[in-house]
Amino acid sequence: MARAGKATPHRAWQRMLSGRRLDLLDPSPLDIEIEDIAHGLARVARWNGQTSGDAIFSVAQHSVLVLDVLDAMEPAQPDTVRLMVLLHDAPEYVIGDMISPFKAVIGESYRHVEARLLGAIHLRFGLPAVPPPAIKALTKKADTVAAFLEATQLAGFGIEESCRIFGDPRPLPRPMDQARLVPLPAAEAQQAFLDRFSQIFR
Repeated sequence: MARAGKATPHRAWQRMLSGRRLDLLDPSPLDIEIEDIAHGLARVARWNGQTSGDAIFSVAQHSVLVLDVLDAMEPAQPDTVRLMVLLHDAPEYVIGDMISPFKAVIGESYRHVEARLLGAIHLRFGLPAVPPPAIKALTKKADTVAAFLEATQLAGFGIEESCRIFGDPRPLPRPMDQARLVPLPAAEAQQAFLDRFSQIFR
């Protein structure tokens, strides 16, 4: 029982299934495991779960899709760039995926936590803590294509509405112009993410 007059400190860490305890405010690369990331991302819904299909469209599946888009646009990118793209939303394995309008309401606090987590994740896998501007721009370009596909195929947006809100990525790079998205069950999305990671990070 806390003594009178003394506030109980707020818990700022998350226990992972691996047994790691990750401090969200001061994350250590030593407390980050790819299995925890994959497990978490496969159970976080894109679009707040407002997508068609029997399963959610998870952040893990989205991350693989963004990498597929990058490979279609820039097939000669080195594995370091491809890994940064795969991990671009990795902090969401502990802080969730908030839709853009809500992020705007929360403001800088969310962005600071997200940036610290991404920096620790990058360092854990031998990447620069802060992605270079050119790689951020490339990731954003691939992410815009993925968002367009998700919005128009799964989230109920019309093509013109999607382009107006999320950006117009057309013409889509081949073969992504023929892609048909099917949400995967969590276990399959988790394994797809881990498989792609293992192909890059050796």
